[in-house]
Amino acid sequence: MNRRLVLKQVTAASVLAMAGWMPQSFAAEGTIKVGILHSLSGTMAISETALKDVALMTIDEINAAGGVMGKKLEPVIVDPASNWPLFAEKARGLISQDKVSVVFGCWTSVSRKSVLPVFKELNSLLFYPVQYEGQELEKNVFYTGAAPNQQAIPAVEYLMSEDGGSAKRWVLLGTDYVYPRTTNKILRAFLLSKGVKESDIMETYTPFGHSDYQTIVANVKAFSQGGKTAVVSTINGDSNVPFYKELGNAGLKATDVPVVAFSVGEEELRGVDTKPLVGQMAAWNYFQSLKNPVNDKFVAQYKAYAKAKNLPNYATAVTNDPMEATYVGMHMWKQAVEKAKSTDTDKVIAAMSGQTFAAPDGFTIKMDETNHHLHKPVYIGEVQADGQFKIVWKTKAPVQAAPWSPFVNGGKPE
Repeated sequence: MNRRLVLKQVTAASVLAMAGWMPQSFAAEGTIKVGILHSLSGTMAISETALKDVALMTIDEINAAGGVMGKKLEPVIVDPASNWPLFAEKARGLISQDKVSVVFGCWTSVSRKSVLPVFKELNSLLFYPVQYEGQELEKNVFYTGAAPNQQAIPAVEYLMSEDGGSAKRWVLLGTDYVYPRTTNKILRAFLLSKGVKESDIMETYTPFGHSDYQTIVANVKAFSQGGKTAVVSTINGDSNVPFYKELGNAGLKATDVPVVAFSVGEEELRGVDTKPLVGQMAAWNYFQSLKNPVNDKFVAQYKAYAKAKNLPNYATAVTNDPMEATYVGMHMWKQAVEKAKSTDTDKVIAAMSGQTFAAPDGFTIKMDETNHHLHKPVYIGEVQADGQFKIVWKTKAPVQAAPWSPFVNGGKPE
């Protein structure tokens, strides 16, 4: 091929690009970079590593189906190491240096709060896949986990009901940061509105990485002598392992003091002897044990991926709620990019409005047209001896998120 012909082809490609149209052969030459911002070390690695893995699986799936706008997705993975200020530094690097088009990441609300100023300043896009405390609505974030009315409130209502044990006294036990404290502020106000006395609410917090729960569990046991008691756990990360072990050591069974957890799923229970915990509960929008064709495919796909990539403990690989929320968010972002015909942040935000996806949770769920949250079903599951959950309660349909809780400031932004 002579030099003049090469120049003509380059010029033609340039003209087509300026006109906003690129043939597949030219478009496929580039990649779209996708940031993955999860703790792969430190106290939150127990929960977040699996989100990195399912994100990579989803990228492989999308690429195998032709990519996005004819371009392959290229993951850029960073490890903020459960260090909250480092999340902001890593996010800035992904956006400014690596030039990613979108970031999927964070687990704790303190890590999300850390990165928000960066995404706003650089007008980039974060997909946040974990249940949280609400009281926030940011243009640059799509929240694919639950708001409090899609998890915390239904769980407490269930525990107050006859089916859930008719609890009268409440232990609000959490890790000491914004998500547990704000969630418990909402739950305290809700409980008081239902006639629960202040003296029937015990609220306790422990730092990240806390490992000695002997005294706390003994206090819970003593508190429960005053009437039917339930524990609402917003403990996060690897502290869940010693907490549940201590429950077992103390002989505190679900029939004595039921525990409902908002940050414990199948992945966290892989490191615990679940036999003493049978009957303890978790509230999520998804469980691996859900029976439907979409979930059957999702679970089989992840197990096959874990084996093919030789992930640690691949033989016992499980799926959980934040993993499903990551999977759904990535596919919705793909759909929005292709609708917008662009990875431009503002165009993708507009295209995300009303996006739907047939999710492993068993429903075709929708991104709300106004509040950047998904409409999601709510499930309450009981721990089984094999570390899976038996569904004991569910909503009949997806629930619209209420980012601003009516139990705080009348449901208005603070």
